[in-house]
Amino acid sequence: MVNKQLRRYLKASLRDVWVLVRESRVSLLLFAGVVLLGGLALRIWYVWPDSGERLSYAEAIYATFTLIFLETSLRFPRVWYLQIFFFLIPVVGLSLIANGVVRFGVMLFNKQTRREEWQVAIASTYSGHVIVCGLGRDGYRVVEQLLKFREDVVGIERNEQGQFLDIIRNLRVPVIISDARRPGALSKAGVERATAVVICTEDDLVNLTIALEARELNPNIRVVMRMFDAELAQKMEKVFGIHAAFSTSALAAPVLAAAATRTDVTLSFYVDDTLLNVSEVLVQAGSPLVGCEIAALEREFDISVILYKGQRCADLHPDPQICLQAGDKIVVFASLDALNSLHKRNRASGP
Repeated sequence: MVNKQLRRYLKASLRDVWVLVRESRVSLLLFAGVVLLGGLALRIWYVWPDSGERLSYAEAIYATFTLIFLETSLRFPRVWYLQIFFFLIPVVGLSLIANGVVRFGVMLFNKQTRREEWQVAIASTYSGHVIVCGLGRDGYRVVEQLLKFREDVVGIERNEQGQFLDIIRNLRVPVIISDARRPGALSKAGVERATAVVICTEDDLVNLTIALEARELNPNIRVVMRMFDAELAQKMEKVFGIHAAFSTSALAAPVLAAAATRTDVTLSFYVDDTLLNVSEVLVQAGSPLVGCEIAALEREFDISVILYKGQRCADLHPDPQICLQAGDKIVVFASLDALNSLHKRNRASGP
């Protein structure tokens, strides 16, 4: 992991230097031109007063460079045009340094002054990553979960004052501040090299626009959209070939409805027309469930136990022969009717 981050940093730094050189190329070229042409002028015209010898071209370039900073070792010339040259070179050279060269150095070593460009440089080193568009509350949670899955993530957010931006940056996730619909925004995030894009804005039309733009730039990318219109979400999957388009209202409705039944439901969702539920059950002391085997429990209530957590361990694939004890926790997959029956059975028996 450390080596991977170091390689990315070095690669991003090289790209950043190249970008800075391109941005400052006029000032840098003019400065180099002053040094080289000034060296040529000294090579041709300057003669040591004592010996009458001329400078080599390397000596002349070095002399010009030091003359810019008023530190030359050459004796002041007697001919008028070289005297003008000795006064003119520092003025021109220092002007170019103040205008471009110093700014280049500051931008190169102080990343905070150009955070956006540095974020783009970091993003350019990513490949096989996931792009998350919209870094609000939901987008932040998606980023956090993807990192837990050990996925590389690049974010795009148009609001530079976003509540979660600093938190996400502290997770070492590069963030591009831009509207993902703008030309070039997705490319800055490396959409051509990405495996998936997750779109979490609160506008269905914006989500659709971003999805189509991503698919145009990378026909093989997996697109996951947040949508509020369930019917539109289904059409997106069928018509545009988007791999997954989830309606937030459709996802929330089963959970809200299940909660209204007074059943302890953690998660509910539909598979076709079948409502499936996930629920946590804490085995109560004195409950008929104490001493019951998991296999017997699954048969009696027509449920699936997907997690067992005892006093000493947790198991995602529990042994069917495990006998439940008071204080054990199980996570089950079942219908609402089965869950109601299970929770009723779990109540402690009276004296």
